[in-house]
Amino acid sequence: MSSETSSANCRGWAARDPSGVLSPIEFNRRVVADDDVFIKITHCGVCYADVVWTRNLHNDAKYPVVPGHEIVGTVKEVGPNVHRFKVGDHVGVGTYVNSCRDCEYCDDGMEINCVKGSVYTFNGVDTDGTVTKGGYSTSIVVHERYCYKIPDNLPSHLAAPLLCAGITVYTPMMRHNMNQPGKSLGVIGLGGLGHMAVLFGKAFGLKVTVFSTSMSKKDEALSVLGADNFVLSSDEHQMKALANSLDFIVDTASGDHPIEPYMWLLKTFGAYALVGFPSEIKFSPASISLGMKTFSGSITGGTKTTQEMLEFCAANKIYPKVEIIPIQYANEAIERLLNKDVKYRFVIDIENSLN
Repeated sequence: MSSETSSANCRGWAARDPSGVLSPIEFNRRVVADDDVFIKITHCGVCYADVVWTRNLHNDAKYPVVPGHEIVGTVKEVGPNVHRFKVGDHVGVGTYVNSCRDCEYCDDGMEINCVKGSVYTFNGVDTDGTVTKGGYSTSIVVHERYCYKIPDNLPSHLAAPLLCAGITVYTPMMRHNMNQPGKSLGVIGLGGLGHMAVLFGKAFGLKVTVFSTSMSKKDEALSVLGADNFVLSSDEHQMKALANSLDFIVDTASGDHPIEPYMWLLKTFGAYALVGFPSEIKFSPASISLGMKTFSGSITGGTKTTQEMLEFCAANKIYPKVEIIPIQYANEAIERLLNKDVKYRFVIDIENSLN
């Protein structure tokens, strides 16, 4: 059940129409089943996906939409078949909460690529026909397979953004072996995803160059995030100076931007991973064929890789840069997100502002 009711067991904030304006809502989470984990949410990151579905940008919003898929909390109850978690554990939930669990990708721990489609954490339709509701809420019930152990030395408010922004760049970096010390990485865009790519790149021992359309990002990129180089992407001289110099590129820019100039920056056998969603991609065959380069896309990651990433971040103290806000500030935060006025991820303190 997910309809508003006076006897609801969960409180949250939801958008009720394409204006995307969020306001309080009460609804019911499902009863804990044999394989389920009941989580009291403490923190939830604010992602651009929250904008997409609260404002119906894909024309598939199922109102009321309770957004949020960077969820961290504490286990309050487990079903009798749950063995990975116990009451009191700190856990996370990412961008999906179900899959077929039977296809080759689910079997390989890459449930995000489930052949029948993974069920998104919010605005998805679960196997019982209910519409999923996300982490801008006091609690969530999730099958244990789609929950993650948050290491003890990884603070909850810093773990939350890893569950979308972090895994979205970590997955292609691992897939394309971008963890080879001494190699060179270019990061396009310096928002929530881009700053995580920089942090991972430095942790992997890479020489990191940040590309941005704004000079205002230079000091942050170099001084705060530790990048080795900063390039204003509109400066043709700076761009040409880096021709054939990069082993890898992670493109996190969501808006439309030229691709081909960056393709020429890759070395022979270089790899370009696109994680943003521009409206189109255009580059000449020569820019990829000459040098035998690879161009690929990627979205979040599987349960196996996500757990691995969380443990890697805890072990290496890779912490996203966040601004903690109360749930009552969510509408303003989304406006600031749209205006690129955040360094680099908003995290809602659910525990102290909604519970």
